[in-house]
Amino acid sequence: MQIPAWIQALFRVDDSLLAEQFVLTDEVVEDSNDPSKGNSTTGPSADSGGADAAGKRAAGRDQGSGGESEAGSPARGGQPDARGPRPVRPVAIEDYVQQAQREEDATHQPPEQDDRLPAELTEAKRELSALFHLPANKDVVVREFVVGRRRWPALAVFIDGMADKMVINTHILQPLMFLSEVAEDDAARRMEPITQALLPGNQIELVETWQGVVSGVVAGSTVVFVDGCRQAVVVESKGWEHRSVNLPRTEQVVRGPHNAFTESFRANTGLVRAFLRSERLVTEILSVGRVGKTDVAVMYIEGLTNKSLVDEVKRRIQAIDVDYLADSGILEQFIEDNPGSLIPQVLATERPDRIAHMLSEGHVAILVGQSPYALAVPVVLWTMVQSPEDAFLRFPFGTFGRIIRWVALLAAFLLPAGYVAITNYHSEMIPTDLMLAIAASRERVPFAVIMEVIMMEFAIELIREAGIRIPNAVGPTIGIVGALIIGQAAVEAGLVSPLLVIVVAVTALCSFAIPDYALSYAVRILRFVFLVCAAFFGFYAIALLMCMLMVRLAVMKSFGVPLLSPLTPVTPSTHDVWVRGPVYKMNQRPSYLRTQTQQRQEPITRAWSPFTRKAARRSLFRRRNK
Repeated sequence: MQIPAWIQALFRVDDSLLAEQFVLTDEVVEDSNDPSKGNSTTGPSADSGGADAAGKRAAGRDQGSGGESEAGSPARGGQPDARGPRPVRPVAIEDYVQQAQREEDATHQPPEQDDRLPAELTEAKRELSALFHLPANKDVVVREFVVGRRRWPALAVFIDGMADKMVINTHILQPLMFLSEVAEDDAARRMEPITQALLPGNQIELVETWQGVVSGVVAGSTVVFVDGCRQAVVVESKGWEHRSVNLPRTEQVVRGPHNAFTESFRANTGLVRAFLRSERLVTEILSVGRVGKTDVAVMYIEGLTNKSLVDEVKRRIQAIDVDYLADSGILEQFIEDNPGSLIPQVLATERPDRIAHMLSEGHVAILVGQSPYALAVPVVLWTMVQSPEDAFLRFPFGTFGRIIRWVALLAAFLLPAGYVAITNYHSEMIPTDLMLAIAASRERVPFAVIMEVIMMEFAIELIREAGIRIPNAVGPTIGIVGALIIGQAAVEAGLVSPLLVIVVAVTALCSFAIPDYALSYAVRILRFVFLVCAAFFGFYAIALLMCMLMVRLAVMKSFGVPLLSPLTPVTPSTHDVWVRGPVYKMNQRPSYLRTQTQQRQEPITRAWSPFTRKAARRSLFRRRNK
């Protein structure tokens, strides 16, 4: 029986093509059995007729696998092919995407033009209309006027909503139109008296290119053109609406500063400088984005911060090539060492006092555009468990709080897994009375322990996520009432045991005690991993996963700094790792930062105290003996 060719084609597979994902292009492969053609491959350069490449690809798709046009002529080349349809060469999808990107960039490549500003005002106005799509773009305002009694034609360009109209009226238009008395008559030198005597703005800049003009306008400044000058003056007039400095929402403290970053870029840098008043504090501003520019501030202390660290931070930021950078959370994903890791490698905080403290230790701070969160690099695991309030409390209280948080961190992802392991495999580890109570509470439950825990954990995560999305007026109420109603109803219906409700509730409370939001997310995910593995292998799986997790953390780095420093590898450190030590004993900066100045304060900062002097002498004696 002869099998039709179309059925054979359905089951014919070229095994060499299964190794990687691919797409089909309009390139064809010559028949290798033809001695006259050899093994040559016909590429795009073999096309004839001068037809457009995009049209050929569309025609090729319409023709199907036959490779011929509707008129019966070959789809490619000039001579008919007696051998029939030509096969289509597969291309790896990565190569296809890169080729398509190169073609798109070549298609959208703007024509080369002179970037210098013209001297004629009419030509400048025409270029402005082309750059900002006027008059369709109603946000850009072009105000034409004349400068004083000299009647020099001029125009001011700004974006409505980003520039302060009061500043434009009182500090730009009014001085130039009514208060101008200049004796200069040379058209090429008209900008000198304007910038030196007529513009009272505290920040002005002369630009000679269209790039400088566009950067100034989109940043909220006002650009002034004067007829006959090949320069334009950019006057600071930013004044868009923004949220004022308010209380921190995710890092609240009882004792300590109560202000947080806002969506104003300059307000955020000013908050940091208000806490750290040093002439050595340097703020370098970089721009990221092709379609929309986003300002990124890199802050560090000159003469203290490791120069290699500063260079590495700037190198990673400058390597970002995106259309638009919206927030610091997106920047974090671009610059972190291992994006696939659950444990964060960059510290995000909304507190300017915490950034100022980390800058004084030798870290580098990164502020992104209108983001209310700042980033600090590098970071170690112990920093994520520390609260900003620890520095403002006496060391016994700070130490107690840290111990509570470490216990909560371990319980947040080990408590449900431990409950499942003990109930299923290791019942001999708990007292007999407790075991009997657990068995009695689970007598009416129709599900296995693992199913109970997963259902309750999923309910808790659902309530937590819904509480974030619900409006603030009813969010907390819905969360509390929902948890109480679901837990009580589940127990009364016999779906879960009462002890399990306690375990899940304690686990949720422990996860809320973790100060760092990103770390709490990682703990919530790891909780399910430990839970599933404990259901199969008990404590053996928990111990194995803990070993794997610790090994993974030991090899992870944040900007070249091991995540478990200074414990692994062991390096000298202050009394501020596991617990909070006395502030008068923290004389050295963290050694893993490799700062230019390791000494933070004098060994004896309480010279009036006999106890402190004796302790300092003993510490100095031990250091010399080593």
